[in-house]
Amino acid sequence: MLVLGLETSCDETSAALVRDGSEVLTNVVASQVDLHGAYGGVVPEIAARAHVEALIPVLSEALDGSPGPVDLVAVTAGPGLVGSLVVGVAGAKALAWAWEVPLVAVNHLEAHIFAPMCEGTLPEVPFLACVVSGGHTLLAEVRGVDDMEVLGRTLDDALGEAYDKVAKFLGLGYPGGPIIDEMSAGGDPRAVAFPRAMISSGDLNFSLSGLKTAVIRYVAKVKESGGSLPPTEDIVASFQAAALEVVVRKTVLATRERGLGSVVLGGGVACNRSLRRMMEEAGREEGLEVVFPSAVLCTDNAAMVAASGYLKHGAGFCAGLELEAEPSLTPGGCIPGEGRF
Repeated sequence: MLVLGLETSCDETSAALVRDGSEVLTNVVASQVDLHGAYGGVVPEIAARAHVEALIPVLSEALDGSPGPVDLVAVTAGPGLVGSLVVGVAGAKALAWAWEVPLVAVNHLEAHIFAPMCEGTLPEVPFLACVVSGGHTLLAEVRGVDDMEVLGRTLDDALGEAYDKVAKFLGLGYPGGPIIDEMSAGGDPRAVAFPRAMISSGDLNFSLSGLKTAVIRYVAKVKESGGSLPPTEDIVASFQAAALEVVVRKTVLATRERGLGSVVLGGGVACNRSLRRMMEEAGREEGLEVVFPSAVLCTDNAAMVAASGYLKHGAGFCAGLELEAEPSLTPGGCIPGEGRF
């Protein structure tokens, strides 16, 4: 089955062709980083307009490598920015109608979870999913394509959002995640004792807003006292160590509580080299199988949408032309206009 995937949940416009959920034929991504860099974050209205301009060129490039007619259209219906989502959903409905092929609605978070399928590394269910990105930070037990349970999530800022805000405050640029990850390699993660928020909370939730505030207050306090700040590399390395220690600790705790032997990390922050190293070390100590998709499949892309759509279609899901974008979806959540055939 040849599946066309469309992804427009935030600030990447992407189209991909994937055969049988695992063979990626094309995966075209148009980034909007240059458009949003001056603002230190994604501006929803700018993002939506950019998707309108980029969708047809991206789609044309992806389809240029098609070995035959498309059998299924899969599109991200949520979560994400509503204006951005509407562009992709409208395009997918038009294509499915014109080609007279089935349409499948995909949950963006679930697409991140199933992204390893594109590389043949998806573990058998049940497994634990840890999704860390600019908009989401959560842990979920995955028992099937239509059977997921969220175990914990951020109560305020997402992990990637905290990176962006700290980077903006320190004047480092956007997006903050790759910049801080790179700078941290030359810094001392023990230079500043930033708090490990909720590390002993007794649950699997996260909180990143206080850590971001702690960085801001630390810098302000040192400046007000007339003291000298440590090198910026030390500050960001200390921030990153505090943030990632909690993520890794709670991920391991979740596997213990649920008796799970495998972990899949997804989302843009799963590209972070320190997170990968820390999770690999924790996995060895705990005897866990830890799966990371390649970098191109961690960030937003349509190949993971096509793979997830293939699985959903195989489980009997379909969507009609009444499909609507749902910006606040959670894993396993109901998508308006979706049903089973």
